[in-house]
Amino acid sequence: MPRLIFKCPYLKPEQHRSAAHRENYVRYVATREGVDRLDPGKAVLPATERQKEMVSQLLRDFPLCRGVFEYEDYLAAPTRGNASEFITRAIEDNADSLAKRENYVDYIAKRPRAERSGAHGLFTGADDPLVLSQVAEAVASHPGNVWLPIISLRREDAARLGYDNAANWKDLLTSYAPQFAEAMKIPLSQFRWYAAFHDESHHPHIHMVCYSADGKSGFLDREGIARIKSGLAGEIFRQDLTEIYQRQTQQRDALTMGSQDVLRQLIDQMRSGTLANPNIERLMLELAERLKNTSGKKQYGYLKASLKSIVDGIVDELEKGPRVAAVYELWYQSREEVLRTYKDDLPERLPLSRQKEFKRIKNIVIEEAVRLGQEAAVLSPKDEPEAQAPMDDAPAPEEPVPDRELVELQSETPPVVAWSKRYKEARRLLTGDSDTSPDFEKARRLLPEEVQAGNALAMFDLGRVSSAGIGQDPDESQAQAWYAKALAAFRSVEKGRSNCYAEYRIGRMYAAGLGVEQDCEAAALWFEKSASQNHAAAQYSLAKLYSEGRGVERDYRMALRLYEQAAVKGFPYAAWELGKLYRDGVGARPDDRQAARYFTSAFRGFQVMEARSHDDKLQYRLGWMLLHGVGAERNETAARKWFERSAARGNENAQYQLAKLILGSDGSTPEEISKAVNWLTELAEAGSEHAQYALGKLYHDGGAVEQNDVLAAVWFSHAAEQGHEYAMYALGKLNLEAGNASAACRWFEKAAELGNQYAQYQLGKLLLAGEGVPKDMERALRWLSVSAEQGNQFAQYALGKLFLLGRDIPQDKDAAVRWFTQAAEQGNEYAQYFLDHMNDPQGPPLLTNATRLLHHMSRIFRDEAPPALPGISFVDSKLRRRIREKKIAMGHKPDDHEDQGIAMR
Repeated sequence: MPRLIFKCPYLKPEQHRSAAHRENYVRYVATREGVDRLDPGKAVLPATERQKEMVSQLLRDFPLCRGVFEYEDYLAAPTRGNASEFITRAIEDNADSLAKRENYVDYIAKRPRAERSGAHGLFTGADDPLVLSQVAEAVASHPGNVWLPIISLRREDAARLGYDNAANWKDLLTSYAPQFAEAMKIPLSQFRWYAAFHDESHHPHIHMVCYSADGKSGFLDREGIARIKSGLAGEIFRQDLTEIYQRQTQQRDALTMGSQDVLRQLIDQMRSGTLANPNIERLMLELAERLKNTSGKKQYGYLKASLKSIVDGIVDELEKGPRVAAVYELWYQSREEVLRTYKDDLPERLPLSRQKEFKRIKNIVIEEAVRLGQEAAVLSPKDEPEAQAPMDDAPAPEEPVPDRELVELQSETPPVVAWSKRYKEARRLLTGDSDTSPDFEKARRLLPEEVQAGNALAMFDLGRVSSAGIGQDPDESQAQAWYAKALAAFRSVEKGRSNCYAEYRIGRMYAAGLGVEQDCEAAALWFEKSASQNHAAAQYSLAKLYSEGRGVERDYRMALRLYEQAAVKGFPYAAWELGKLYRDGVGARPDDRQAARYFTSAFRGFQVMEARSHDDKLQYRLGWMLLHGVGAERNETAARKWFERSAARGNENAQYQLAKLILGSDGSTPEEISKAVNWLTELAEAGSEHAQYALGKLYHDGGAVEQNDVLAAVWFSHAAEQGHEYAMYALGKLNLEAGNASAACRWFEKAAELGNQYAQYQLGKLLLAGEGVPKDMERALRWLSVSAEQGNQFAQYALGKLFLLGRDIPQDKDAAVRWFTQAAEQGNEYAQYFLDHMNDPQGPPLLTNATRLLHHMSRIFRDEAPPALPGISFVDSKLRRRIREKKIAMGHKPDDHEDQGIAMR
């Protein structure tokens, strides 16, 4: 990357310093002309001992000389020529310490290789010839400070950019004089400057003399020097920097779009309960919940500091991911490439959350959190481990102490925590087993009997039954009442005698806010009591609090230690968390072997737990691990069996996952497809927006079900009402296909406001064309720009054409090139055609006609058949394949049409 070196020493009034040991420097300059430079043989010989002594002396007296190009060359190759270059340059840069002002002016005007116009090489912005003696006298007698800027380039850069002669330097400095004056805090009318161009062989440079005519104004600090240097670099290296800026823009866009993709993938994992990053899950859920109660604009700049901190934390977690980190590294490399042009010391790199260039990522996080809040029921974690305690009927306290929370507990029997025969039977009836289906009615008869016996476990389970609506309609109020009774009973048992299991259950209820206001600090205290008695579930739960920083200060090492204590006791959830920590290098160095060992242990533990409890959440987890090859060899067939078991027990995640597997497989039987469609229908009717959208796609695309746009529109509408952006987009497309542009515009706008780039592009196109809706250039440009900034290649291409043709908006060729470039990098051949022929003499009209012709020709060879009447298909698969092959042979892409379609999510 080209660089510019800029130094600016200055002379104070009446500064006349000299020293005997510096006479040699001046004498050397006076006698050096051509000695080591003009003779090629001497230029490559090693530096003489005398030169080495002079170099050492200069470095001692003027340490800043180490920062010039000539010293870098000397270090790389200590030849006589390079030594001579450095010594000369060092003396020039420090002439203010060696000579009077008038002598300095005379020196820079007449010294060897100063480009002369007559007797000297001094010039200024005016065209009138300068009298050297008058300028020298004016500078010498000036009552204020005199600045001596030195601007240096490498020879190859000066020659390439045209700055190897005085004329071009004069033009540049004349145009840049106002910026010099402003940085030096000198009124432009009072600003005086003179310069001379020294055409050195390796590093041609400019010497300047600057001062204020009034002798009073003028002040140059580090900030002013930086402004001058960056401005000059921007002018001199404009071409080079433009290319870098374009690359930086592309990398910024890629990072923004990539961050959104990563975030959406993580949220999809949260939906399925398979997210491997607990920090993002916790922070996203917390942000989503708090944004529900936040009024006003939900944008980063409008949020309270506490909410901004959560957003920053999520962005920091995203940056840890390899995909985001890699693109951010590329962006920073381009940024530093620019900074090196005019900075010697690069600023410290900032984390992504503090980088102002990427504020859009923060707003994307907020948008996704808002959307997440609308899915709270789907995304709430459902796999909290259920502790399996041994049968240890805790004795009642000798003298039970009444508790205000027990007033509503109508039982004369003191509370106990008992895995009695009747309670275990009730639990078996709730979950069922390999031989028996669940019997909710009988379970609901047995649990109250256990409550009358004072069993806190039965009280808690009645809370779960009421909350989940097992055998009845959900009743959260009744559930909380049962939870409150259970909590009172657990506390009463613990007061009678320390009971590690009761302490664990109390902590769990405080942590989840069951029967009491959520209080993670109190939960941590109860978990600590239980964990100190080696209770594995309590150790695991306390580790979760430490890893998430809830109720205690975040401490990954403490979490790791507690997880290990629980895992040693065979607690599989702890082994699962350890696998994630070692895989991601959190709290310990990344260790794939350790991670694999713990994941395997977790898988085996989950199998044991499932065999005992037949819990649908464990069955779904086992299926997920087999499907993704985590803790066990990947086995889709075995995964499907676990999903089927879980789905049969009503697990919605398993039903949805299984339906996707069946519908995505070519080998599915009609019976399986029918069952998958039934599952999706049941989930959709129960209110799952994802199932509603998937069902809409099925009816719109046909295949698994008979194509029916009416039913597709119905299900898309249900999903759209819940805020599903792709359903809104699909409704827009359906209306557009039906010729209802006005309705299409409304749905596209709803999806566009949620950040859907496809809807933003389609809305921009509609408003741009003005067909069926009023033409609106301002809104069209805004939505096309928003879509293009998210990386939509078709929006980028459309903007490129708009700016190139300049119809309805001012023509801007630079903007056109920028957008065409971004679209072409994504494979848009029409954008590439414009770039390749941008400078053709025929101009934009011919380009437009040519690309329009290419587009229409490509449509002829699309592998999509023309719209057919219902039930009629007149392009068979063989003909479609031949058309596709012919299209590729003619140089067209198989999918070069604009609409890429939306895959079922």
